[in-house]
Amino acid sequence: MDIAFGPKDAAFRDEVRRFLDAKLNDRLREAGRLSTSVYADREIMREWHAILYAQGWVAPSWPVAYGGCDWSVTQHYIYSTEMARASAPGLSPMGLGMCGPVLIGHGTPEQRAFYLPRILSGEDFWCQGYSEPGAGSDLASLQMSAVEDGDDFILNGQKIWTTHAQYANRIFCLVRTSKEDIPQKGITFILADMDQPGVRVDPLIMMSGEHVQNQIFFTDARVPKKNVVGRIGQGWTVAKYLLEFERGGHAYAPGLAVRLNKIRAMAAAERLGDGTRLIDDAAFAAKIASADVEIRALEFLEHRVISALAHGGTPGAQASIMKTRGTEISQALTELAIEAVGGYGAPFQPHATKPGGPVPGWPKPAYNDHVGPDHALPVMSKYLNDRAGSIYAGSNEIQRNIMAKAVLGL
Repeated sequence: MDIAFGPKDAAFRDEVRRFLDAKLNDRLREAGRLSTSVYADREIMREWHAILYAQGWVAPSWPVAYGGCDWSVTQHYIYSTEMARASAPGLSPMGLGMCGPVLIGHGTPEQRAFYLPRILSGEDFWCQGYSEPGAGSDLASLQMSAVEDGDDFILNGQKIWTTHAQYANRIFCLVRTSKEDIPQKGITFILADMDQPGVRVDPLIMMSGEHVQNQIFFTDARVPKKNVVGRIGQGWTVAKYLLEFERGGHAYAPGLAVRLNKIRAMAAAERLGDGTRLIDDAAFAAKIASADVEIRALEFLEHRVISALAHGGTPGAQASIMKTRGTEISQALTELAIEAVGGYGAPFQPHATKPGGPVPGWPKPAYNDHVGPDHALPVMSKYLNDRAGSIYAGSNEIQRNIMAKAVLGL
């Protein structure tokens, strides 16, 4: 693996920067800079998705045959880094980062031909139906049923913590088609329409005040058998494959490094009681240095994973390492950011940020109506939102169990 910058890579970096200068307008940059969630506002995502799709860069990690980019591992990393530096808003990973790779790896030719172009274009917006009230980290205990009825399945049950289900027109779901001696057996991976009778979406309001998560209730909802991905009753294999991409299908380090640099700038502007700058405080500087070391270590792991993806591989068990370290470092950065902005982090003013979903009870964003410096606006909401990072996509405790078994052989 060669990650050194050669003339070709430098030219590619310049190409990405020119593209961002031309296409990433002030509105989109502001949305990225003031984002408080893993996800951008829905309309912002749609706008940026359309721009990247027109450029052919909306799913660069996909195989070229399905619309991906023939980039080296270095170019993938350059792309991620430049996007983060420019404050480009994030895209929903549900279709591009999860359902798409699963269909490429396990779908039928007919499924790939129908769904993949719609994921790329943004015509379909997906959500994920994995967790249930009694089945989160212990996902194999899920109970949502799918009963055969001719050429269809009839779905009954519920899913929870479903991101942006209020916007999605499709959902990829794990359902129980039979009860077996081992809970991982009898689970089927299926694709369903959200816009049909028998599907109800109820909001779950996060600690940050945002409506990003939802609970979905299925009552006699109907899905054709042709929408099964893989084999009936063998969905656990497909689910594990998808989780590798959810946990390790993207790079954390570029965005983390950019966030750390922003925290340095915040600390340079913050004055302590004696008039000195926070950035010059030895204890705080040590925390900054420690975070920098951890980000660089994660970066080298991600180089290896991206290299494997670029050659048609999967993240494997390294996905658990990336997810654990990426989310824990991210949480540590939110704490450093709060320390850097001091008392300006206390006011709750989501109306002046760009949350990942509506904040019930608060007016629409009015950026010019706020207290404190601009850089302090998203800090507290980001801290509250990011508490979920070590839980979603399989809690970090579960990830450590996977690492112990698959990597250390324990």
